[in-house]
Amino acid sequence: MKKEVWFGLTIMALVVLSAFVLLPAPSEMSNGHLGLLMLALVVVAIMLGFPTAFTLMGMGMIFAWIAYRSQNPDLAIQQTLDLMVQRAYSVMSNDVLISIPLFVFMGYLIERANLIEKLFKSMHLAMARVPGSLAVATIVTCAIFATATGIVGAVVTLMGLLALPAMLRAGYSVQLSAGAITAGGCLGILIPPSVMLIVYGATAGVSVVKLYAGAFFPGIMLATLYVIYVVVLAKIKPHLAPPMSAEDRIVPLPAFAQVVSKDISNNVLPGLIGALKGKRNAAVPMRDLLNHLAIALLPVLAVAAIMGTIYLKVTAPLPPEVVEGVVAMGGELADSADTEEEAGSVSGLAEPEADGLQTPPGSGETAKAASDAVTAEPAKEQAPAVASAVAEAPVADAERQPAPTSFWVGLASCAVALALFYAYFSFARLEIFKMLLGSFFPLALMILAVLGTIVFGLATPTEAAAMGSLGGLLLAAAYRRLNYVVLRESVYLTAKTSAMVCWLFVGSSIFSAAFALLGGQEIINTWVLGMDLTPVQFMILAQVVIFLLGWPLEWTEIIVIFMPIFIPLLPHFGIDPLFFGLLVALNLQTAFLSPPVAMAAFYLKGVSPPHVTLNQIFAGMLPFMAIQVLAIVLLYMFPAIGLWLPSVLYK
Repeated sequence: MKKEVWFGLTIMALVVLSAFVLLPAPSEMSNGHLGLLMLALVVVAIMLGFPTAFTLMGMGMIFAWIAYRSQNPDLAIQQTLDLMVQRAYSVMSNDVLISIPLFVFMGYLIERANLIEKLFKSMHLAMARVPGSLAVATIVTCAIFATATGIVGAVVTLMGLLALPAMLRAGYSVQLSAGAITAGGCLGILIPPSVMLIVYGATAGVSVVKLYAGAFFPGIMLATLYVIYVVVLAKIKPHLAPPMSAEDRIVPLPAFAQVVSKDISNNVLPGLIGALKGKRNAAVPMRDLLNHLAIALLPVLAVAAIMGTIYLKVTAPLPPEVVEGVVAMGGELADSADTEEEAGSVSGLAEPEADGLQTPPGSGETAKAASDAVTAEPAKEQAPAVASAVAEAPVADAERQPAPTSFWVGLASCAVALALFYAYFSFARLEIFKMLLGSFFPLALMILAVLGTIVFGLATPTEAAAMGSLGGLLLAAAYRRLNYVVLRESVYLTAKTSAMVCWLFVGSSIFSAAFALLGGQEIINTWVLGMDLTPVQFMILAQVVIFLLGWPLEWTEIIVIFMPIFIPLLPHFGIDPLFFGLLVALNLQTAFLSPPVAMAAFYLKGVSPPHVTLNQIFAGMLPFMAIQVLAIVLLYMFPAIGLWLPSVLYK
């Protein structure tokens, strides 16, 4: 029997033994202890291979019937069925879950647009001089593609077919190659738009928009730590990641580029501009020169558009102050004294007189007429002054504000960066830039557009997911991959995945209700609170438990089963559910990388050469698991990594 099977059986035996050792004797067992027994049985059943959703649903219904039967045996069956219907309906009416099938559909469309091969090749050439360039390009490609698709299995499988043979041919270590592919492919469940964050938000009652904003920088931090590890390892031990040979770094140039680089200049801007003059462009088509000059100037145009937009934003005139008078019910100014104060006051507001009692309607008509006669002329005289003040205020405030120093520093930094960029912008780099334009930038723009509309409040996650699905259709059409077969497969796989997620939610909802009915949550709360933990100790305990649960369970089971147990304890310790969710999202990366249920390893093993063993893949994933633990520690020590962006955007 394989070691992995023994490991799994050992964990299941430990779960069963713990349940029987820690629980009291059957004669002393209460309903709350039955809830804990149900929790242990669910974990064992899932580890044995039973479907998670229907295991949760079945266990929940059985133990809910036991809970109702202990109170009223005659109505137990009816109440259990009512509970099932109510919980299923509550899931169906959850608006947050609508975005899941749309994001999944977008991911399957992009997966079938055949972008990953072009993306990996262009990234590899762009990072050719970086130590461990193939592994670095693999991690960056996996991060981008996993972010767009959110489907870990698809990304790991495709990169296993594409990047693993290339890295093995280049002499890379099997462990490093496997670790880079599996760890990079799992980034899609953390970096927005992530289905995992939607599931956590719906389970914990946390805003998905804030979760997306909060997970952005932790996801980038984790990917950066992966890249730093690969670069340092390749620098220290070059035999594990040999540098790219000079022959492999050669980029074939088109005919016009060979002529211009040889006769005029190898630098793009001087070469193209020089070729436009005189008779030296006789052997070069003018159309090619103009097209490539426009492509070469795209970075300048992009920086100019971005900085121009920022300039208009930071120098926008202040909104004019509205000058309002205190107007009586009849529409005229209250009295001449108040009118004079309003005309000369900046705010235009005057305190009402303390003894200014008004007469009831319908009485005192003579006094009212006399008052109108007295105040009519002063009101007419002061009205032009008030109108003049109101008219002049917008004119004075319409002047633009001076740009802050930080803007000019940023503009100067962009100018220096562009100068350095164009100083080394050769025709070979122009060809790599064109490859990136065809693979990286369309995907990045679509991702940023989807995230931007969500984070900046321009659209809800569901609306942004709908636009992302449309973007996926357009992207597949642009790459001539949109046909009936691709559309049919994408719709079928989307329906299959969405049904799985929705049934998971139904089963989790029924299970949580049964667990609460039996009183299992109360026992856990009493036990945890009785330990008299500090918030730091509770946070460490929760993250260690989630880390250990990542060994036998996937992230879906951990969120839908165990998050409803942790969430009620957070207010007692003063922990923000948003921050806790970010820590959990980082921690749940281990669910795909930790044996024995490391699904990323099995995905890669299915497409790897025969000599690559599962133990080698597991060994390659261990350093990246250590990096994930380091990322959790960094996020806990510096919460601003995850909370700064939500605090700025959603004050």
